[in-house]
Amino acid sequence: HYSGLEEAVYRNIQACKELAQTTRTAYGPNGMNKMVINHLEKLFVTNDAATILRELEVQHPAAKMLVMASHMQEQEVGDGTNFVLVFAGVLLELAEDLLRMGLSVSEASFVIEGYEKACKKALEILPDLVCCSAKNLRDVEEVASLLHTSVMSKQYGNERFLAKLIAQACVSILPDSGHFNVDNIRVCKIVGAGISASSVLHGMVFKKETEGDVTSVKDAKIAVYSCPFDGMITETKGTVLIKNAEELMNFSKGEENLMDLQVKAIADSGANVVVTGGKVADMALHYANKYNLMLVRLNSKWDLRRLCKTVGATALPRLTPPTLDEMGHCSSVYLSEVGDTQVVVFKHEKEDGAISTILIRGSTDNLMDDIERAVDDGVNTFKVLTRDKRLVPGGGATEIELAKQITSYGETCPGLDQYAIKKFAEAFESIPRALAENSGVKANEVISKLYAVHQEGKKNVGFDIEAEAAAVKDMLEAGVLDTYLGKFWGIKLATNAAVTVLRVDQIIMAKPAGGPKPPSGKKDWDEDQND
Repeated sequence: HYSGLEEAVYRNIQACKELAQTTRTAYGPNGMNKMVINHLEKLFVTNDAATILRELEVQHPAAKMLVMASHMQEQEVGDGTNFVLVFAGVLLELAEDLLRMGLSVSEASFVIEGYEKACKKALEILPDLVCCSAKNLRDVEEVASLLHTSVMSKQYGNERFLAKLIAQACVSILPDSGHFNVDNIRVCKIVGAGISASSVLHGMVFKKETEGDVTSVKDAKIAVYSCPFDGMITETKGTVLIKNAEELMNFSKGEENLMDLQVKAIADSGANVVVTGGKVADMALHYANKYNLMLVRLNSKWDLRRLCKTVGATALPRLTPPTLDEMGHCSSVYLSEVGDTQVVVFKHEKEDGAISTILIRGSTDNLMDDIERAVDDGVNTFKVLTRDKRLVPGGGATEIELAKQITSYGETCPGLDQYAIKKFAEAFESIPRALAENSGVKANEVISKLYAVHQEGKKNVGFDIEAEAAAVKDMLEAGVLDTYLGKFWGIKLATNAAVTVLRVDQIIMAKPAGGPKPPSGKKDWDEDQND
């Protein structure tokens, strides 16, 4: 049982500060990578906060609240998880300063109240800071320029190339209704070549080989089966009594004829590609080759469903000939070799396919995983833009402007709240500060320059990451833009998490009934007990 400031509040804040400090050095394009080895001994090398948190097993209950807030940001926006952690961590750090000045636990409610007021005010100011909106989400060049910022934070240096790939993939499958589904962009990673050999395909790519002799079909009509491509197996068990060799021959011939008829019926229906979700029998394969059917086997039922969606087919549960409605169509299906990996490609010539695939090439698996995370962030940013096209300046410009305006709002508030409101404004400085520190530039110099420029009314000026010294520039001209929704939810979720941690004044840990329980994963528990 822990209670009071020293035991409960400061302890919680300390845990959250340490967690935020971990990911803070990974913030921005110049952020450092973390090497995370999870409980399954799998290695991750990344600066993506969402991945780091997912693979770390955070035990502390207060720190878990920050993790939940960043998970919410991941689900809501798909990017900006690190912003939530850094901002919430600084809010708690500054709240600790106020509490150490002599506020009691009950007076901590003034801090909470001040933070909530300031958050409400920040979200009111945010729409005024919008510097531009996306005009046409079907223009690849424009979309690519808007995705630069989110890709840059993961893959600095390759952002132009990757943003263009993501833009092509997203624009090609954006439906007329505007309801964009993130799952419709697939990623296929193949080791070899370099990142610049990556490409976009309209359709799907599977790391599989074809089963039969046919390796390429133009104007494909596709029959999809969720069952194995094999003879019928009877529901009931039966015994067959065979008295001589002739009967045995007739029996096996009957089975062959049945298989022949089944495959012929499929070929007669017009299908020239068969995709199956189970094993392929040798006899069935022989007849498939005889009738010139291309055979592809997919083990994953998810892949089977996605393929059905791509080609517009219906997965059939048994080997019946498909009707025209149940068959899928695509321009071509062919076996290709990428590097030394065999892949089957289902390709749409026209850009009206339901699914696009980004084929990622890279020298190592870790590198390709990191590129995949950059692609995910880019695709999520596009999804956010389909919901709300507004953009705010990046590079710390929005944060400094909010800090400036909330400080002056704090001056007008009577009572103890104003200290918390000013601290909330100060917390916004942590974002340009983290960017500057990670770039190896004096943070105080950057922040004082930013304040000076913003005082003149230049709202769009932020920290210039590419300059040697502490320099600032107009973010709108530089094309460094963040989504409005990303900032909106980031501020909201970080404040909620910080306030929830501050509301705790007691930690009560219930002991499990019936003595100590064995720690998970300890095999020697019994021996220790006996000793």
